[in-house]
This record gives sequence, C-alpha cells and structure tokens, in this order.
Amino acid sequence: MTRGRDGGAGAPPAQHRALLAAVVAAIVALSAAIYVGAASDGGTRKRDTLAGGRAQHNNPAAPASTGTWVGSWATSPVGGEPGTEMTGLAGRSVRNVVHTGTGGTSARVTLSNLYGQSPLTVSHASIAVSAGSGTAAALPGTMRPLTFGGEPTVVIPAGGQVTSDAVRVAVPQDGDVLVTTYSPTESGPVTYHPHARQISYVADGEHTRDTTGTPYTEESTVWRYVTALDVLSKESNGTVVVLGDSLTDGITSTTGANNRWPDVLSDRLRAALEAGRDVPRHSVVNEGISGNQILADGLGRPPENPGALNRFGRDVLGRPNVRTVVVVLGINDILRQPGTADPDRIVAGMNALVEQAHARGLRAVGATLMPFGGHRGYTDAREAVRQRINAEIRAGRVFDAVVDFDKALRDPYDPRRLRSDYDSGDHLHPSDKGYTRMAEVFDLDDLKGGAPAKL
Repeated sequence: MTRGRDGGAGAPPAQHRALLAAVVAAIVALSAAIYVGAASDGGTRKRDTLAGGRAQHNNPAAPASTGTWVGSWATSPVGGEPGTEMTGLAGRSVRNVVHTGTGGTSARVTLSNLYGQSPLTVSHASIAVSAGSGTAAALPGTMRPLTFGGEPTVVIPAGGQVTSDAVRVAVPQDGDVLVTTYSPTESGPVTYHPHARQISYVADGEHTRDTTGTPYTEESTVWRYVTALDVLSKESNGTVVVLGDSLTDGITSTTGANNRWPDVLSDRLRAALEAGRDVPRHSVVNEGISGNQILADGLGRPPENPGALNRFGRDVLGRPNVRTVVVVLGINDILRQPGTADPDRIVAGMNALVEQAHARGLRAVGATLMPFGGHRGYTDAREAVRQRINAEIRAGRVFDAVVDFDKALRDPYDPRRLRSDYDSGDHLHPSDKGYTRMAEVFDLDDLKGGAPAKL
C-alpha cells in the first residue's frame, strides 16, 4: 500500500490548487448544512448466519449496559421506489433483512422518508434476530417493539429521518436482523435502496410482531425505509464507513451470500482480532450506491443518487463513532461524462472528500480505480483518464493510505482489463472471487490512527 499525502515536490500546479480550494470551500459549507439536516431528521464463501443470543427484557429507555455505539449495518437512501408514488406501502408490513457486522447488547434503528412527498406515519415497528438465513421468521424470544421518544407511533416528515429509542436485544455479529415497519396511511414515494443483494419480505396487514414469518408471502430485493442499525457494542469501539459505488454496493455479488467486499473486510477484521492481532476494534458499514459519482448528483429534489460530496455529511459523518472513511469512487465520474472526463476535477473532488474527513478528525483511505476494458463504456481516452487519476492516488497526494485494487484485480497480460476469474462477465464489476480479493489485499493496519496532524 502507498501511504501519505505529499504536499511537497509532487504538489499539484497552481490552477489545480485554485480549483481545489474553490471546490473544498463550497463543499465544506454544503456538507455542514447537510450534516445538520441529517442529524435532525466462484469465490463465494460459506457464511453461517448467527441467530444466537440470549433473550433480554425489553426496555425502550436508554440501556443500562456499557459499551460504545457503533454502526453494525447501514445503507444509503437512493431515491423514491417506482410504483409507490401515490400510496406508498399503506396497509402493508415491510420486513427488511439486514446483515450485521458487529454484535451488541442494545440496538437502535434509523428510518428515512427522504424521498417522500408527504409525512410518513409508522404506527408499528419492531426488531428481532432472524431465525436463520432465507426466512422471515424471528428467533424465539428476540422480538422487540420499537419506540420513538417513548411512543410506538412516529410521523416522519417528508425529507426527514428518525432514529428509534434504544432497545435491549442481543444482536449477533455476522448475523441477520429483521427490521419491520407498518404504515396505515398513504405516504407517497417509498424511500429505498434498490440493490440490496438480500431477500426481504412484505405482508398484507399489520404483522410487525409476528415471529412465524407466515404472513410474509411476498419477497423483495430492495431495502425500504431503514437506513441504519446501530448497536451498543463491547467488541467494537469505532466505525469504518466505506463510501463507494456499485463496486462497494456489490451489485454482481451472489444474493444472500453477503460477499460484498466490505462484508469480507469485516470478517477479516474480526478474525484478526480473535487471533490476537493488534488491529482496530472497528465495525464496517457499507455506504455504496450503484452508479454513484463524486462530483455529480442525480436528478430530482432532493437528488436521487446524490454525489459523494453531497452525501458525505449524512452517510459518513452521520454514523456513530466514525474513525475511518474508505473512498472507492471515481469510475462513474469517468464513464458518465459524454466526452472525456477531466482527471484534475475528479482528483480535486477526492481531495475535497479527504478535507471533509480531516475536518472531523477522520482517517481517509482511498482505492485506485479498477480496469474496465471490454465494458461498453470503455475508450482509450477514458483509460488514459483512469491512469492519470491512479498515478495521483499512488503518489500519495490524495489519501492518507491507499489500497491498490487496480493492481490486485487487473489481468497481468492486459492491464486494461479485469483478470478473467475476478470478472463478473460485464468487464466492470467483480465476481464473488474478485470481491473477496479486494478485501484480502486491504491492509488492516491502514485503519489505525486518525487524520494526520497539520504542520
């Protein structure tokens, strides 16, 4: 791995510095506003879902247990779900299945109505440990109702979000948790994350506290409303946020296998700790959005698929006890330009993300851009842009530490392409084996420490 941000002989030219200064000034101001708003509103491995954990008595008040609040799972709201524009999911129970990275003795859940056009009333909500993989059933003794300010019903304003009260429940590490909501009234577009790579469930009527799973006859491949599961943990004392695009979202990974590369990184970190290695006791959460760019937002107000500079405050700074952000972005900034993307602007955007991280004392790890030769968007001009950006990243002028995904996954005989066994077949996204390789080459020591001291 390449380390350090070099401000000396390799510094960018004057026009690049001027551009960076302008970008950073504008983005940091925007980030502050967003953060305040967010705060108020072949290689598949066999993975055993842990469904254990001793049942505890429900306590909607702040738990008496000791520990640190960390992110166990998270996802980014992407847009309004097509087909829900008028009625939302009124009269239906939505049971989201989410996969935990770290365990805890208590939990709290964040629900979002970011893309709703009217208030969302949630009259009933619950959390439970799943009885096993591929089921809507709950492990006996783990079902807990969720409350919000001590009340079972909450109204989330359009564009807002809410976090539940903490509830005592033994959340397992590397296991599945069920988060269920019921809305009795029409609410307009459902805020969702479309590429879950996980099967969730829907039932007609109010069945939030059902433990059998029997009413949940409809399957879903998206996450609705829920955007975070935090736990009070004794095994973790900080959160690592991976900010990325479809390569982090795991769009071509096997559904239900939890083989996105941040999942594998979480497994590696936990295994290293169990082996007695001196590595950080951190959880890992995945804030990848397929198609995400650094510089540009999608359409709409608020924008669907907001760019990384826009969503940094919500998706990174909004997570509990964040210590490190890992940035795996830039390919879509190249692919989605009608002509040739400007590598200086993309690098300036990366620097702006790092400045936001450093302003909050966070360490920033970045990844080189992986090859996409053979993909329908490939051109020699775009390849030249990718190479220029990677040269800047490897030179240490962007991030505090670098993971070289390009070197690890490229074909040694044709470096413009992914190695065949790491390629899902579309020549852009990795196979399960490729995602595993990404996590394997990540140096766990790069998660140590915080932002570098200013000289």
